[in-house]
Amino acid sequence: MRILFVHQNFPAQFKYLAPALAADPNNQVVALTSKPNCPELWQGVHLVSYQSTKKANAATHGWAQDYEKKVIQGDATMQVAMALKNKGFYPDIVVAHPGWGEGLFLKDVWPEAKLALYCELFFHAQGLDEDFDPEFIDDNINNLCRIRLKNAHYLLQMHAADAAISPMHWQAQTFPIFFREKITVIHEGIDTNTLVPNADVTLSFTTPQGQAISLTRQDEVITFVCRNLEPYRGYHIFMRSLPELLRRRPNARVLIVGGDGVSYGKPAANGQSWKDLFLNEVREHIDLQRVFFLGQIPYPVFIGLLQLSTVHVYLTYPSVLSWSVLEAMSAGCAIVASDTPPLQEVISDNNNGRLVGFFDKTALVDTVCELLDNPQERARLGANARAFAQANYDLATVCLPKQLAWINSLLAK
Repeated sequence: MRILFVHQNFPAQFKYLAPALAADPNNQVVALTSKPNCPELWQGVHLVSYQSTKKANAATHGWAQDYEKKVIQGDATMQVAMALKNKGFYPDIVVAHPGWGEGLFLKDVWPEAKLALYCELFFHAQGLDEDFDPEFIDDNINNLCRIRLKNAHYLLQMHAADAAISPMHWQAQTFPIFFREKITVIHEGIDTNTLVPNADVTLSFTTPQGQAISLTRQDEVITFVCRNLEPYRGYHIFMRSLPELLRRRPNARVLIVGGDGVSYGKPAANGQSWKDLFLNEVREHIDLQRVFFLGQIPYPVFIGLLQLSTVHVYLTYPSVLSWSVLEAMSAGCAIVASDTPPLQEVISDNNNGRLVGFFDKTALVDTVCELLDNPQERARLGANARAFAQANYDLATVCLPKQLAWINSLLAK
């Protein structure tokens, strides 16, 4: 079987599936990526880089500029695909992330190949992330029109697609009804054999001020993790909760993981980072000797941080669910999370975690403090969280076998 993966940041969501397919000597697996200077081979997958020298026209209507960028990306992908075709490569299956327009023209290159899309999230001006947070809503009619047009490239790729995969039921349900019957829900999977509880874990680091810190499970540690510290992941809510949380927990240490950039939504105004904007808002009311910003950390350190956590806080808009919360569940964390749709799919309140209103800072502080005072309840929630992760999201026994079966089923359709 010949399989082509297409993702501008490959391997991304295909980091387990692609190597597993490549491990079968009967398969030929190729991936297209926009990463420059990539190796020719990665875990058995042949990598082909594409780059576009074209730029969007500044004179293009503002609402259509995003679509024009997607067409340019699709064109660049198509040119590389044609070069592969001219060399004799004819995939049986193409699995593409449609988010950047890369799959727009692949069915035109290989009309006989099965085209499968990775369905992450369909844009909506109302009812999801765009109008969720009153502090950042832009309900100007021009913005509403812009969001509607952001789906144009999705719709074209969906029209050409034979099948699709989505990691969560909630994410699949954001897509139009006419397309949902093509979507199979299978998560990428969590390595629950690596992400395990560890009562003996120690985490050592040096603060920006040069202070050496070493923490163990005997310390009271509150953790907060996201790729970038931004409103979409509730960073502003968490920071505004810290003055009262630290006042009530004089021995608590707070470890915050995340970069200064933007993964979702708009950047902060005036060149600021969201991190500094909300830190400065509460700076005079928190003890910065007990709040540590660790930035983006190596994965082994991240695992140790989850194992160390006394209470783990995860907040998100109605948007894509981070892998980190499932990893925290696998590590046996006692989790306090926002009562938003992505989390309602994986956390049952008072069973394998605690849910609080996204904007309810009082409930967040009260719930964290309640768990900090109750080690038996933390242990119960953490054990249930790990059991849920193992039963539903384990990479080796659940998710990867389902993904491989899904790939094989595409040839039968």
